[in-house]
Amino acid sequence: MGSGCRGALLCKSSSLTFLIPSFFTSSYLRFNKSITNSNSCRMATEDSSSSSAAFVAGGDTISSSANEGAAHSAASASSAIDFLSLCHSLKKTKRTGWIRRDVENPESIADHMYRMGLMGLIMADIPGVDRDKCIKMAIVHDIAEAIVGDITPLDGISKAEKSRQEREALDHMCKLLGGEARAKEIAELWMEYEENSSAEAKIVKDFDKVEMILQALEYENEQGKDLDEFFQSTAGKFQTDLGKAWAKEIASRRKKSY
Repeated sequence: MGSGCRGALLCKSSSLTFLIPSFFTSSYLRFNKSITNSNSCRMATEDSSSSSAAFVAGGDTISSSANEGAAHSAASASSAIDFLSLCHSLKKTKRTGWIRRDVENPESIADHMYRMGLMGLIMADIPGVDRDKCIKMAIVHDIAEAIVGDITPLDGISKAEKSRQEREALDHMCKLLGGEARAKEIAELWMEYEENSSAEAKIVKDFDKVEMILQALEYENEQGKDLDEFFQSTAGKFQTDLGKAWAKEIASRRKKSY
């Protein structure tokens, strides 16, 4: 399973440089132009302490700084909607493992990330762990799959190549957001998860496995399938007490259902 990499157009403004996927129409790239007409617009006199010029149009005074702010807001809105539209594929792309096991109506990547986000929301407070960060990390940990799709070990792609493709996709998505504060936060959260370099990353790594085996149990109960391989693949790999406790609870419920 996977969605192909999309082409992109490089768009530049005075304050932003970002990539726009080629499947968006040119209307996404239009910016409002200031209309200057000497018959209806005249320069207003400013106090010498004011650093911005002003224009009077139809009796209203509009500062140039306000115009710049409006243009920046328009660009930010455009970037945000482009980014969110690209993330739409996360809602459509079904998880590869379930497809290969002929699961009916399998969950999407977004479904998987959503329940992981809920795990972060309901987890108990743990000393030294930022719960809000866990929620954010759960939301973005598979975000690069919006472009590369859900790559699994059975796809014949090495871990190094998978990582390269996903990092390239993440870079594209962050540039789409203009590379500003939110883009930087997404990139840092994603890298921290990939590198398993913090207490939060270890918890979210466990969430990833817990969500998978919980989903496997649900498919077994709902569709009468044997998905034991998913339980076997995660056995002994949980890093945190929280992950181990939740996995143990799922395993106990599985035994009762068989």
